[in-house]
Amino acid sequence: MIKQGDKLPEKTLMKATADGPEPVETAELFGGKKTALFAVPGAFTPTCSARHLPGFIEKADDLRAKGIDQIVCVSVNDAFVMRAWGEQSGATDDIVMLADGNGEFTEALGLVMDGASFGMGKRSQRYAMVVEDNTVKRLDVEEGGAFEVSSAEHMLSQL
Repeated sequence: MIKQGDKLPEKTLMKATADGPEPVETAELFGGKKTALFAVPGAFTPTCSARHLPGFIEKADDLRAKGIDQIVCVSVNDAFVMRAWGEQSGATDDIVMLADGNGEFTEALGLVMDGASFGMGKRSQRYAMVVEDNTVKRLDVEEGGAFEVSSAEHMLSQL
């Protein structure tokens, strides 16, 4: 599993745009910036939609005031689902919604969750990290089913 001080793996995520899905290279996305990155097991799932994403939307200005340049949400979903979830939740102005459709980024991080018993297949564990210029400065991974250390509030308390 990736840990504090490690460089992020160089992978390609996808972002849905008006012209269709566009690749987003992690090295470029996280290079030269201080990023609040959080991942969820699935777009439109209960905790993700009711608490995790809304917390980062609500605290976006507070995070920026603490030096965060961008907020990125990643999920093992497709780019169209991530765009729809972002639009439905009102996240599109504050949060970059990215898809890790094949789970390659999540797997390279060592943060895969087996959601097969829920009919979800391989997904991302719930986590939050602060990334500075492609290097993990802080990583908080939730225990199965929990939602505490990956919240925007917890991240703010650690900045």
